[in-house]
Amino acid sequence: MSSCSVITSDFVNLSITNSGQESSCIERRFQKSITIDEFKGKLELLTGGNPATMTVEVYDKNDKFVCRLEEGQRLLGSYPIDDEMRIHVIDNFSCTTEDLSHVKKFEISEEEYAKKTDTVKAFLEKNKLGKYNEKDMKKKAEEKKLEEEAEESLAGLCKVGDRCEISIPNQPRRRATILYVGKTEFKEGWWIGVKYDEPLGKNDGSVGGKRYFECAPKYGGFVKPMYVKVGDFPEEDFNLDEEL
Repeated sequence: MSSCSVITSDFVNLSITNSGQESSCIERRFQKSITIDEFKGKLELLTGGNPATMTVEVYDKNDKFVCRLEEGQRLLGSYPIDDEMRIHVIDNFSCTTEDLSHVKKFEISEEEYAKKTDTVKAFLEKNKLGKYNEKDMKKKAEEKKLEEEAEESLAGLCKVGDRCEISIPNQPRRRATILYVGKTEFKEGWWIGVKYDEPLGKNDGSVGGKRYFECAPKYGGFVKPMYVKVGDFPEEDFNLDEEL
């Protein structure tokens, strides 16, 4: 009896929002092999939330609640998380139902704040945590650089006009023609713009008011290079006009 395995990416692209700044959204790429405790540490740097008191919720592409990330030593990739899902961070320590709109805000200049010794910033600097850990930050910068170089190398294998097959985890394979290779304004990194053989896309080659290529509505899409395989993939005949 033969066995089979499902191969998925080691990374996941997520949008990050938090209860302190509902209108802001950050997009980042994370390794699936990190633990939830490590993930919360990264969220602390992005949102300012406290890992010890934060609640982390997962929402799908349709903004429907999926689950909460609660088990500290469980791996991020063991949860049902896919690309383009949203992570919402609720900082329970700072949450309050009291109306504070009438309370005068305490303000302090950056220079004065930097001189204080009893602040979160001072604590992080003293203990070399987060962005004040030069070794850790250097390691993360090197990892990000390697990821970007790998992505650029994969993008270099794709050329406008090439036929390809798109294989995104948990989605059916789709054939397409490459019409764009490069960086975009809507998200960081390298992207491959394709025209699908069927109307299974999300756009017509334009995103956020900027046009990257031309195609009919619902035939266009943008895919990360790792999900694109260039080759001899002729357009399939779906016999849509065949009489029964």
